[in-house]
Amino acid sequence: MKALLIDFGSTFTKVTMVNLDPPGLIGTFRSPTTAQTDLMEGLSRALEAFSPEELKGITLKKACSSAAGGLKIVAIGLVPQLTVKAAREAALGAGARVMAAYAYQLTEYELEEIRNLEPDLLLLAGGTDGGDRKTILENAAMIAESDLSIPVVVAGNKVAAPQVMTLLKNKVSCVVVTGNVMPDIGVLSVEPARQAIRKLYLEEITRAKGLEQIQEEVGLAMPTPLAVMKAGEQLSKVSGEEIVIVDVGGATTDVHSFSDSRPKRGGCILKGLPEPYIKRTVEGDLGMRVSLNSLLEVMTEDALLADIPFAVDAGEIRAYAGRVTRDRGSLALDEREKCFDRTFAVACIREALRRHAGTLTEAYTSDGRFWVQRGKDLTEVDILVGTGGALVFADDPEMIIRAGLRLDGLDGPLTLTPRQPQLLLDHEYAIYAVGLLADSYPEVAEALIQETLVPLGRCEC
Repeated sequence: MKALLIDFGSTFTKVTMVNLDPPGLIGTFRSPTTAQTDLMEGLSRALEAFSPEELKGITLKKACSSAAGGLKIVAIGLVPQLTVKAAREAALGAGARVMAAYAYQLTEYELEEIRNLEPDLLLLAGGTDGGDRKTILENAAMIAESDLSIPVVVAGNKVAAPQVMTLLKNKVSCVVVTGNVMPDIGVLSVEPARQAIRKLYLEEITRAKGLEQIQEEVGLAMPTPLAVMKAGEQLSKVSGEEIVIVDVGGATTDVHSFSDSRPKRGGCILKGLPEPYIKRTVEGDLGMRVSLNSLLEVMTEDALLADIPFAVDAGEIRAYAGRVTRDRGSLALDEREKCFDRTFAVACIREALRRHAGTLTEAYTSDGRFWVQRGKDLTEVDILVGTGGALVFADDPEMIIRAGLRLDGLDGPLTLTPRQPQLLLDHEYAIYAVGLLADSYPEVAEALIQETLVPLGRCEC
């Protein structure tokens, strides 16, 4: 018995073949994603790398996808640091890319922004159970009167939810009511919304994106980021350790962390909304191909040139970026261009981790100095996994990851990024396959972890 596991990525379509009994990896291959024509074309080319014998005996097919823009969501809540943040956590945890988030009552200008963003789904939150009902009802009325016909997940005040359903019914393509993402002040409850989003993705959004054939032929199970998250859950469960996964992709750089948010040092208090144990952030301006021009805007020219060990001007780098952005499947042609890619990858890792991790701020009272922590303290995370083509196919992935973890500048110690993690590389580019197998075949997923994650040593930052 064999399983064929597929990831339709924004740049490459990857396939992994595994034995189910006894568990074991058969092989992995990839081919450029053919999103502009027919995604099945890229899959067929990737499958050509397997022999006819290897293709026999397939009893399970599962796929994930971040092609066609992935799963794009707009989150709407009440207070930016409370229900809006909770809604974002729910959407990101479902494997989505949050295009924008809005607080308080929507304006006509914001509705126009949402139309232009063309999201796949709206996540409508607002008000704790027993709290504000007015805002979510007003926002539901505005959405109902607009020409937005996309699905809506309602995850706000439970008392207002039935009225919200009535306002939106027959006005949008689909409306689903689920549990409040913040039933009480400071309490996160994102799992019901995550499940509702995933269900809509499989039932409604894949059809809207033209992915019905993939659903029928190979079983589209989830968005790719959710598969990576499930792989991280499996690794955390097997190892008993706290983990961070950094996925450097062509369009985004995702960071997943599996750790609690409690302060790791004395004399420190935690402020703000509690962080979920499983947290994901996605940075749409940090990517190696699709969003490379955005990455170059994030990086200062001095920082860009400082990491390159030979004389080069910014014009040459931008010319290279222009070429690979136009042809997303293209690779670096020589050592000079490989160095450019290494520099981009380091920048993606460093900035994505900085945004994901918490921070420390000094504060003073009559009793003296203390520290205020906001966000997650990842300084004592045990394992950091690197994945994504920029790392998997690099000549020296360990150097790239170590450089991305290096603390630079005076704010380095105040950014709570990992300090001494054990580094692992997804050298078979198959961590998504671990996630696709985790629920139904946990033993096979565990065996695949052993085969695809190789140690690179411990980092000393």
